Amino acid sequence: MSNKKCIIIHGCPSDEEKAMNPEMRTYDKHWIPWIKNQLIAKNIETETPLMPSPWQPDYEKFKAEFEKYNVDENTILVGHSCGCAFLVRWLGETKRKIFKLILVAPWKIPYKDDDLRKAFYIYKIDETIKDRVNKIVMFTSDDEKDEGKESLKIFHNFLGGKIINLENHGHYCLGVMGTEEFPELLEAITD
Repeated sequence: MSNKKCIIIHGCPSDEEKAMNPEMRTYDKHWIPWIKNQLIAKNIETETPLMPSPWQPDYEKFKAEFEKYNVDENTILVGHSCGCAFLVRWLGETKRKIFKLILVAPWKIPYKDDDLRKAFYIYKIDETIKDRVNKIVMFTSDDEKDEGKESLKIFHNFLGGKIINLENHGHYCLGVMGTEEFPELLEAITD
């Protein structure tokens, strides 16, 4: 893993988090700081970019921020929730080769009345992504919301890969997990 690097894309919170200060907001927290520290301790360069206005996700704005980082065949991309939808769309558009793609509680179903999220989530998944990625892993939970379980099926039908179903992890947020530690993800990244 010495020359590998990891980029983690956080999820998209509800509108209420947009006004919160960095200490109170959660979208870039949960297990992300813990996993970043663990990877850095293993000499894996790790970036956790802050996506612009994630409570109003905009693919082009996310793309502009994300493309400040170098992504190559030694890169491990990890997405949480809407971060998964972004990464899969970006990989499909750019045809980039990467080392691993890990989707944590992937989400692809927009809220009914949210045009912004419809524009973000509704796109055709490029099935050839799996030909350019050495390993694909998806995390879900028995107590994930129905839309989350359906989203996982959509991604898995197009991309294949390994599904890891952990009990009582919900949408992989701190409130349900009860801990910032996520050793199963650490193992999926480093194995």
